[in-house]
Amino acid sequence: MNSIVNQISYGLLFPPNVMLAAFVLAVLLLFFKRRFLAGLTFTLGFLWVLAWSLPITTLYAGGWLESRYSFQPKMESPTVDAIVVLGGHVQGNRANWFEPFDKNAVVSRESRAAALFLAQRAPLILLSGGALEGNVSDTATMARSLRRLGIPADAIIEETQSQNTRENATLTDQTLRSLQKKRVLLVTSALHMPRAMAAFDNTSIKALAAPLPGQIRWKTSFDKSPWQPDLQTLLASRSVTKEYAGLVLYWLQNHF
Repeated sequence: MNSIVNQISYGLLFPPNVMLAAFVLAVLLLFFKRRFLAGLTFTLGFLWVLAWSLPITTLYAGGWLESRYSFQPKMESPTVDAIVVLGGHVQGNRANWFEPFDKNAVVSRESRAAALFLAQRAPLILLSGGALEGNVSDTATMARSLRRLGIPADAIIEETQSQNTRENATLTDQTLRSLQKKRVLLVTSALHMPRAMAAFDNTSIKALAAPLPGQIRWKTSFDKSPWQPDLQTLLASRSVTKEYAGLVLYWLQNHF
């Protein structure tokens, strides 16, 4: 039930969904001859979509989330009991949010975990994430990638039941407590890290952030302005609004 509520909450903030809801509500208000409210509702919905279609909005809102936990080179990361990798991917692991996907420039969560393992930061890797679609879990896909990267199969643990970040934390906690492991490096995208750390704060695990490099960067070589509306930026805004919605939900669940 919580997973369904979370997905609905995240979806309600996605700008195209907001615009659609605003349009429907405006039509209803017109039907009841509330022209001012109808106009105001439609205008606010339009402004929400316009704002999130501008790269500058993502640069500030998403950039702030990414800056909460800084990237550390593998040899500067602390030694811990385990490396925990959360399932799910943001913007296809593209190197830069505002550039087309380039498979040769991908920095994946599993490659980050493999680098930390091979640098002897921890003796095992725990993968957390169930199947959101179909029958193949995120962990199964990541486990195959880790083995290709030279990680021994007996150093990989898979938690395959979690459906969201809160469950990632809870089920990982249960798994690691059974192994008497507590101190971990937490691997996920820089954008997702604040919400992930908030979830793990409610467990017995001592999680230390080991985010991927930030993706939200503007280059002077771009042939466009960050103030120019962009469809790719608008569609990608789902990831940013989802993180803020998740943080608000966590705060409400912890205080009420």
